[in-house]
Amino acid sequence: MEILNLIIKQVYFDQIIAGTKKIETREVRPTTQAKYVTLNDDDEVTGTIKYDAIRFFVGYGKNRNSALVECKGSELIVITDEDDNPIMYDYKGQENMMINIEYKLGNIIEKSV
Repeated sequence: MEILNLIIKQVYFDQIIAGTKKIETREVRPTTQAKYVTLNDDDEVTGTIKYDAIRFFVGYGKNRNSALVECKGSELIVITDEDDNPIMYDYKGQENMMINIEYKLGNIIEKSV
């Protein structure tokens, strides 16, 4: 099983456990893209990395709450301006497109609270 580990705040963890939060969104940045997306030889995003589940951890403490939640799929969302053009930004001299990834959450597989 392929599992993505993510840190979240308690309020969002509680919503996931209650079943009211069905989508987890993350910004895809050059520093985090390796765990979210696939790249071609030119470092252009070509797709999402498939995960079977996401393990959510509340904060960084030793005795933190956690839950393993089914991942039903993911989708890349290109962030655009008012004219529907992709928003670009510079990171270490390289131009990047603003992209979010949305994970569709399913059933809770296990939890530790």
